Amino acid sequence: MDIFFNGFKVGIVLAFLIGPVFFTIVQTSIERGFWKGVLVALGVSLSDVAYVAICYFGLFQFLNEPKWRTTMAYVGGVILILFGLYHLLVKSRRAMQNVQAAAESTDFKYFVKGFIINGITPMVLIFWIGTVSVATIDFGYQKGYELFWFFAALLVTVLATDILKAYLAGKLRKLITQRFLMIVNVVVGICLLIFGIQLMLNADTVSITH
Repeated sequence: MDIFFNGFKVGIVLAFLIGPVFFTIVQTSIERGFWKGVLVALGVSLSDVAYVAICYFGLFQFLNEPKWRTTMAYVGGVILILFGLYHLLVKSRRAMQNVQAAAESTDFKYFVKGFIINGITPMVLIFWIGTVSVATIDFGYQKGYELFWFFAALLVTVLATDILKAYLAGKLRKLITQRFLMIVNVVVGICLLIFGIQLMLNADTVSITH
């Protein structure tokens, strides 16, 4: 249950990262309908699964090496702290930008649109590297089944909240004010800072216990 809870907890933080994906899902649901928004969300989710797999298998050979685990802890911590500071100091003060809804000729293209929008920036991959570091070092998940259930809970949580965003799109549009975005970005920034600091503090524990 702790694995599921930790996955859910991180998933909730990720769900409130407000960016192009958030606005695309909401805007598409408002203008093209709920199911079109769901298709965009499913494309985003598949992109996240691909990034998690790339990060995990790319780092797998280093996970059991104490030296590399310590390095990963510091690198992952720095990544999360920088993302936290970005949301806290930059995004919380940035003006709202209008995002056009995805207008595609077939349903499959809505799915592809979500996949591309989420995967188009390398920053997403960098962020997932930080998340893998949290799972393996901060939470101490080393076995395959532990990581599987952690990321399953995390990704299902993110997908479920994306579908909820699509369902509540009309109401969300009224809620999305400059003040609301500022508050959300401040909260998300603080959460990411906490994750990053904890991860870096656990780097010393990794080096001591091995």
